Amino acid sequence: MELRVDEERILNGEEGESRQKAMELLVALGKVYGAENLIGITSAHLSGASYKTIGEGGLKYLTDQVEGGAKVTVPSTLNPVGMDLGRWKEMHITEHFAMKQRKIVELYGKMNVMTTCTCTPYVGPNIPKFGDHVAWSESSALSFVNSFIGARTNREGGPGALAAAIIGKTANYGLHLEENRVPSVLIDADIDGSVFSYSLLGQAVGSRVGKRIPYFRGLPKDTGTEEAKSLSAAMAASGAVALWHAEGVTPEAKNYDVSDLEVIHIGEKELKDAYGQLNTTEDIQLIALGCPHLTEKEIHEIAAMLKGKKKRPGTAEIWFCTSAAIREKCAKDVKILEEFGPVLADTCMVVAPIEGTFSRTGTNSAKAGNYLPTLCSQRVMCKDIAQLMEAVY
Repeated sequence: MELRVDEERILNGEEGESRQKAMELLVALGKVYGAENLIGITSAHLSGASYKTIGEGGLKYLTDQVEGGAKVTVPSTLNPVGMDLGRWKEMHITEHFAMKQRKIVELYGKMNVMTTCTCTPYVGPNIPKFGDHVAWSESSALSFVNSFIGARTNREGGPGALAAAIIGKTANYGLHLEENRVPSVLIDADIDGSVFSYSLLGQAVGSRVGKRIPYFRGLPKDTGTEEAKSLSAAMAASGAVALWHAEGVTPEAKNYDVSDLEVIHIGEKELKDAYGQLNTTEDIQLIALGCPHLTEKEIHEIAAMLKGKKKRPGTAEIWFCTSAAIREKCAKDVKILEEFGPVLADTCMVVAPIEGTFSRTGTNSAKAGNYLPTLCSQRVMCKDIAQLMEAVY
């Protein structure tokens, strides 16, 4: 890799050990992926925040970073943690887990990371602009900003994204380069336009295309944030899709001629098959919504659905997961939701230790449908929110 004089100084340890170690990691990654140089970034989004997923090893790593004086140099947000930092007892979390989780968040804060623990930072406070180079490590979030916004990031790992945040740069390879953003398969999509249909579409496409870059034809022109985040999340979980284009929807789609691409049709049969893959139980103990986190619009729609209704005794426990900022903005709607279950911030059912309490979970998210069995030992019911709610009132 070709480094600038100031970058060489960091690599040689002239700006301290923490920055040296971060630069060493960026250079190593750059060499592995054939990067010619580093490129400046405008923001970072960091994973590796739940004590459930990083454990004692991750806690020690973060402690060493802080003791070495590590500080991020670009706006940086944090992925969901293993509990609501204020309401963890409602999630059946132990005192031991809570203590460790609070320590992790505290350590990130000492590195000047915004302790906004959400998988949807792009609805605030971390909103890239078209063409921005960023270093994001949450699979659904990076796919959303790559695709729907047109920013540029690779599928970063937690340590790599933190190193990039410390230096303010990342290795210039992969999806940072125009030639690697070209679509490689055309998806002829036929869906009903509901948010849940986008999730099923993502499940069907991700399982077929793997890491390839799909170009969608036939998505409704009014595809918005909620639909795009559901599609991004499902494709990232069922495959490894980090970028997608959609005719008339995403900003870069107009740049490409897709006439010669392989065509895959996704219609009623394929969506039904995807539904079958995700559903493994008809009896649930928990309904967990917000993977990725519920937006202001989604909370409003759920509140409208539940207004005037009452939860039947003995039905499944319900969690509504969102960011602290969105929960605060939606106080009236949140009050309605709280009649059915806690509106939790900072956390997500996938990175919470729910397996200690539950074994059968309902969700409207194909992303959660993929991860709950492997990460949380759950059998899953995956249905539209309205269908899930009908079972409890």
